[in-house]
Amino acid sequence: MASKILNIGNQKLSLEISGSGIPIVLFHSLLADSSSFAPLAAELIKTHEVISLNLPGFGDSDFVGGDLNTIADHIAQGIESLKLSEKPIFLGNGYGGFIALITSIRHPELASRLVLADCGAMFSEPGRAAFKGMSAAAKEKGLGAIADVAMRRLFAPEFQEKNPELVADRKQRFLTLDTETFHGACTALAGLDIRDQLSKVTQPVLVMVGEMDEATPPPMSVELHAGLSNATLNILPGLAHVPQLQAPAVFMNAIRDFINGK
Repeated sequence: MASKILNIGNQKLSLEISGSGIPIVLFHSLLADSSSFAPLAAELIKTHEVISLNLPGFGDSDFVGGDLNTIADHIAQGIESLKLSEKPIFLGNGYGGFIALITSIRHPELASRLVLADCGAMFSEPGRAAFKGMSAAAKEKGLGAIADVAMRRLFAPEFQEKNPELVADRKQRFLTLDTETFHGACTALAGLDIRDQLSKVTQPVLVMVGEMDEATPPPMSVELHAGLSNATLNILPGLAHVPQLQAPAVFMNAIRDFINGK
């Protein structure tokens, strides 16, 4: 896997590239960094060229502000600069799903198809309040004060009980998150409503969601699917907000035909 730094204006966008075949760009969640795709990427590289992004404010990627449109345009410039052999597939999870979707809305010719896992077009009032509450608590007491809440949003309690080492690792990674990035994302997601822009997405979309996702509950994906003109919906039984990390083999089986153009 080759690490690469793209210079976009004065700001860096870091990513890793491996494998060969149809390109697929991975957009990670807010509460989980690009390593949340590692088990899935190990399978994807057998058939695809995998571009794993560090979203702005993560890893070696510079923070470019919390505005999702700005982030989307920044990433679009980076992907265009790679001069890929063919149009890539976008695969986004959580926060990364929102960014992949907005990037496609603003740059409709960039991606060939989209996999949007555990995201949506807007949050309910309780969902908006959750982001505001997490941001306020983190500002007052630090990320450690909301680490358990963050893990609950990633994984169902039963999964946490059975996988304490994985959850502990995720918690440690969460605690290293740049706080400016976190607060900017919380503000942006709390105010998000792109339902009226979904008609701009015309390429095939696979909308997926973990049945037990508390962060972006299944009704959000149902609404997203209904607003897209060329979409399929797959609700994954027993999984939560990061299904590709929780059950990579199940996730791979669910996307395999779609990413192979079937």
